[in-house]
Amino acid sequence: MKTVLIKEDILSRNNERARDVRALMQQKKIYYINVMSSPGAGKTTLLTKLIPVLGEYFRIGVIEADIDSDEDARTIERETGVRTIQIHTGGACHITCQMSLEALEALGTDGLDVIFLENIGNLVCPAEFDTGANMNLVLTSVPEGDDKPLKYPLMFEVASAVAVTKLDTAPVFDFDRARALRSIRRRNEGADVFFVCAKTGEGVAELAQYLKEKITRAIQ
Repeated sequence: MKTVLIKEDILSRNNERARDVRALMQQKKIYYINVMSSPGAGKTTLLTKLIPVLGEYFRIGVIEADIDSDEDARTIERETGVRTIQIHTGGACHITCQMSLEALEALGTDGLDVIFLENIGNLVCPAEFDTGANMNLVLTSVPEGDDKPLKYPLMFEVASAVAVTKLDTAPVFDFDRARALRSIRRRNEGADVFFVCAKTGEGVAELAQYLKEKITRAIQ
């Protein structure tokens, strides 16, 4: 009797397609950034602050992924004016690389230097599926607590960079910045970590500069 490990087979095929997507992005000189977090951590709001800064140097597109609704795409389009599309996953809690590729085709890659994919709000499933992105930018917010990296290890293990958001709420919550950093480091010693607040602007310039340097090196 033959036993088939379905999940491993699915992930294997997804990873093969992810390599194709990265090769395509390299050929087109586009830097592809996958933004992940729990619902409400501030992905859309942070993008509305980062995009105008990065837009001074790069041509940007955004893919908004949700189970339903086009609220986030409308917000990005209204606040930044960049090329934006909304995709719905039909109930799926993550984006596969095939979905990623179809979204890239729907957005259109010509004339772009940078594409942000705002993934489904979920700290589990999106981390399992490689989207073909060059970078995984993971957000975790102050109201979620400083222990989320310990509870959701894979999400932080696959992170290229982590942004701790909503710093303005720290006085209201039992949040320890040093403990949050230790929690992230336990899962990923190499991830670059930023503490930011989209509302006040704290840390946004530093994160934007970091992304600018990464993008510039990759597309030159």
